[in-house]
Amino acid sequence: MKFKITLFAVVLFYQISFSQQKDTIKSHEKLSEVVVTGQFEPQSIKKSVFNVRVISNKDIQNLAANNLSDVLNQYLNITVRPSSTSGRSTVSLFGLDAQYFKILVDNVPLVNEGGVGNNTDLSQINLNDVDHIEIVEGSMGVAYGANAVSGVLNIITKKSSKYKWNITASVQEETVGDEYSLFEKGRHIQSLRVAHTFNKNWFVSGGINRNDFQGYLGDRNGKSYAENDQTRGYTWLPKEQLNGNALISYHKDRFRFFYKFEFLDENVDYYNSTVQSNFNSTLGTYRYSDDMRYFTNRYFHNLNVTGGLFSQLNYNVSVSHQKQQREIENFRYYLFTKNEDLNSTEKDQSMEVLSSTGTLNNFFSDKTVDLQIGYDFVNNQGFALVQEANNKFVPIRKRLENYDFFVSSEIMATDRFSIKPGLRFSVQSKFKNQYASSIGLRYLFDKGLELRGSYGNGFRTPNFDELYTKQIFDGHFFTGNENLIPETSTSYEASIKKFMTFSSGWQWSGTLAGSFLNVDDRIDMAFIRKNPDTGTPEYQYINVSKYQMWNFSTMNQIVKDNFTVNLGAALIGISQLINNNQFTSNDQFLYSFNLNASLSYNITKWKTIISGYYKYNGKSRQFIESGSEYVLSEIDPSNWLDASIRKNFFKDHFEATIGARNILNVTNVNQTRTTEGAHASGSNLMLAYGRSYFLKLAYNLNL
Repeated sequence: MKFKITLFAVVLFYQISFSQQKDTIKSHEKLSEVVVTGQFEPQSIKKSVFNVRVISNKDIQNLAANNLSDVLNQYLNITVRPSSTSGRSTVSLFGLDAQYFKILVDNVPLVNEGGVGNNTDLSQINLNDVDHIEIVEGSMGVAYGANAVSGVLNIITKKSSKYKWNITASVQEETVGDEYSLFEKGRHIQSLRVAHTFNKNWFVSGGINRNDFQGYLGDRNGKSYAENDQTRGYTWLPKEQLNGNALISYHKDRFRFFYKFEFLDENVDYYNSTVQSNFNSTLGTYRYSDDMRYFTNRYFHNLNVTGGLFSQLNYNVSVSHQKQQREIENFRYYLFTKNEDLNSTEKDQSMEVLSSTGTLNNFFSDKTVDLQIGYDFVNNQGFALVQEANNKFVPIRKRLENYDFFVSSEIMATDRFSIKPGLRFSVQSKFKNQYASSIGLRYLFDKGLELRGSYGNGFRTPNFDELYTKQIFDGHFFTGNENLIPETSTSYEASIKKFMTFSSGWQWSGTLAGSFLNVDDRIDMAFIRKNPDTGTPEYQYINVSKYQMWNFSTMNQIVKDNFTVNLGAALIGISQLINNNQFTSNDQFLYSFNLNASLSYNITKWKTIISGYYKYNGKSRQFIESGSEYVLSEIDPSNWLDASIRKNFFKDHFEATIGARNILNVTNVNQTRTTEGAHASGSNLMLAYGRSYFLKLAYNLNL
């Protein structure tokens, strides 16, 4: 096994990120924000070598956000990709899908039925007990291991309160496009959270949240429609979620621990657009449709212990156990009698994960140098039903393990200049052993000028589908590949940030930033041969492609008194060399432009906050397979605007938020050349279900 460590000493523009919206942000408040992602210990955002973007609890409240997909629509470089057919919403960062972007809860990667910390459904992540969210862009392979290629998102939950009792109950009613009724249409959310501080050492909390999404009809006619004209069912599938959580924490001197439990129960209804007719002696002439339900369940256990050893060393150990499973119920629905029959349920996919992470730091009394050593052990037990020939489904059970060891150091060369190198070694049960390395630099100039730069390399391991999937039926042959190797990545980021205060009272902070990312051995489905007996072309996942991205951006924030404005823009260039062993795409760089803005005004006399969020997604281009070649497809630009008014009443016990999402009424955007042939017509890419309005009422009791 060979390993090459690349050191880097060049100043590049690093991607800085800061919160999109704050209620009356002051500079000294912003600089004192405490972050934990990628840090040895919690520390202020200014001292962090990494650029950490913070989404505060106030941001979440202003957006009346119930889940993670409600929040992320407004942020540069992030694209939320909803699916009306599956009900899932996943995230893309810098054009790379969610497999390259790791989602954590309190530094623990969140499981989904197909993997760990990647391709997670954002709509399944509830924000009921979230303190804030931290995002770090760029490779974080040393700190978080596999799949942290384009960045990480870390959800930090509440673990204490300044009140003895804290009780919050809320209801939220929301239209789905122009559809709403009290029970049968729209989105209906109820939540309750109770927290109790026993004394200065003990704290407990628990909460439950119900999200009832009744689906979106659009041009469909619903569940009971009996005509066979392909308009039965829903454009966006109905979905009901129940989330719960409980936490107990203890803190005394340097020792603290918390245990957190979360669960998810989700039902998604699929109604077939095809209506069929039949006759029997019992029902006479009848009409029916073959429908499905998807049942998803997840539980999450996390025990975290931190403390001190030998009066100096600091330790941090987490042990977690998670499982997410999806079952599919098939049934026949009789449209005249509205009864179900032939119900059968089978397990479709699951992933169970036992993991532990531990670190030890603060070895030296000299505070100019700190060293951290750590381990990360992960045991994945995956399951999937795969389709083989003759419509036969076969269960596949596989175990994947990795045992990682990492070391990192933070060196304060001077009061202004700090260096943070790191190295990770990963022992893989399925693949060759992997490595990750990084180095971060930070320099603080006079007059509020900050310079940061970093280099990192990492890896993405193949997911369960890429390794073991099978779709074999007449004329089709698509399979996974157990001989796949992990993808490898290299990234460079740098930024320069300036903060200024003017005599008029205005404050401004601005950033120029840039980054470059290269991914080798990308996994794609490719042609491997034509079956000599049947003539069927056979396809398989193989390591054949390459990806490169560079990004240049600016972000600016202006604050005075209770008035805050954020302005940002980004230009992204992406090059993808796609090879399916039949033909290859052009690897030219394709560019897109994005910008965002937000405005907040706090009317303190009225206890009212007025907020607005805007994002422009410019025209983008990508190569897609069409006929016997890759052709250049264009996706039209889109605009997204949200606004809200939030007001407190009766000594802040009651809170009302009224607002609108997607005010510009975005539904579909056109994508060209998506059907066969170089002169083919385009199709619509579904982004949203149109303008929606919401009203949220909350009761807060703090004793």
